Amino acid sequence: MLRRTLLALAIATTLVACSKGAQGDKSDKNNASASKKASASEEVTLQVTAEDLITVQNNSLASGPVITGSVQPERRADLRAEISSIVLQVLKENGDVVKRGDLLVRLDDTSIRDSLTSAEEAVRAAGQSFDQAERQFQRLKTLRASGMTSTQQLEDAEIRRNNSQSDLVAAKARSAQARQTLQRTEVRAPFDGIISERKVSAGDTAQIGKELVKVIDPTSMRLQGLVSADRVKDVKSGMPVSFRVNGYGEQDFIGKVRRVDPAANATTRQVEVLVDFVDSNQPKVSGLYAEGRIEAGSTQNLMIKSGALVRDGDKAYAWRVKDGLLRKVSITLGERDPRRGDYVVSTGLSDGDKVVRNPVSTLKDGQKVMLVESAGAAGVAKAAAVMSAPASSATGK
Repeated sequence: MLRRTLLALAIATTLVACSKGAQGDKSDKNNASASKKASASEEVTLQVTAEDLITVQNNSLASGPVITGSVQPERRADLRAEISSIVLQVLKENGDVVKRGDLLVRLDDTSIRDSLTSAEEAVRAAGQSFDQAERQFQRLKTLRASGMTSTQQLEDAEIRRNNSQSDLVAAKARSAQARQTLQRTEVRAPFDGIISERKVSAGDTAQIGKELVKVIDPTSMRLQGLVSADRVKDVKSGMPVSFRVNGYGEQDFIGKVRRVDPAANATTRQVEVLVDFVDSNQPKVSGLYAEGRIEAGSTQNLMIKSGALVRDGDKAYAWRVKDGLLRKVSITLGERDPRRGDYVVSTGLSDGDKVVRNPVSTLKDGQKVMLVESAGAAGVAKAAAVMSAPASSATGK
C-alpha cells in the first residue's frame, strides 16, 4: 500500500515539474521575442542632431588655372660671414623678433683690433711727416722768393711733401679698411623681422661666405606659385586668386597676381606666377605649401562637401534625410573646387536637400530618422531656464 502511495506521489511530482518547465520555456520565448521586437524598434529609428546634417546648396565655383606653390617672404636676408673668424656669441634664436640694427652674431675680433691699432698709429706717423714736409716746403718757397735758395731745393721739398701726403692717404685707407673689417665681426639685422633659421653656434669657425642666420619679414609674405603652361594664356596681372595654405585648415586667403614670368621652367614646363596678399590676413610662417585657383571667372553650381560622400568604385552616393526617412541616393559628381575640396553635383540631389555630414557604415536605406536637440544646446537651454526662474519660486522650494 505504501509503495503504491509513493509511486502516485512520484508521478504527480513529475507532472507538476513538466508543467512548470513548459511554462518556463514559453515565458523565455516570449521574453526573447519581446526583446527582439524592442531592439528592432530601436534600430529603425535614427536620432540625429542639426550638426549631423548639411544642406546642399548653390555656391560659386571659380573657373581658371590651378596654382600651386609655397608662401615666401619678399624681404629676407641670408646673413653670411664676410671674414674668417671664430664665432664668439650668437645672441638670437629661431623665432626671435629683431629690430633693424640689433646685434645677432659676434665674431672674434682680437687680431682685427690689433690691425686697426697699427693702422691708426701709421696714420698718426704719416700725418706728422706730412706736416713737417709741408712746413719745410713753405719755408723754402719763401726763401726762393727772396733769392736765398735754389730752385732745385724747392722742387726737392715739394716732392718730399707730395710723397708724405701720399703716405698719409694710404695710411688712412688702411685704417678705414681695418675699421670696416672690425665692423664685420658684428652681424646685425638689416631690417625689422624675425630669425627664421640659425646656422651657427658659439665656437664654430666661420669661413668667408658661411651662412650664419636668416632674417625674414613676416609682413611681406607672398605666394610663389606655378601654373601649367597650357593655361598660362588665361593668367593676367591683377586677376584675383583664392587659395588655401597647408596648416591653416579651411581658411581661405585672397591674393592678386602681380607678375607672370616670361619664361617657363626648363624641367617642369610650368610658369611661375607671383601673387600678393590683398589684405593683412596672411600666414606668418614661410615655406608652407599652398594650392588654389586663379579666378578667371566663376559660375554657380550645386556643391556638396567631400566628407558627405560615400564611394563605391566609380560610383558616388549620399545619405539624404527627407520626410523622416534615410535614403541612399546615387549622385553624379562634376568638377572639384581645389579651395574647399567640395564637388559639383550634376544629378541626384536638389538645392536645399539635407544629407548626413559624416556617414558611417551602419546606416540603412529606409531607416527612420528623428531630429533631436543636441546635448550642448539642451544644456544651454536648461541653464537659461534656471537663470530666468523667479527668485521667489526658488526660495519657496
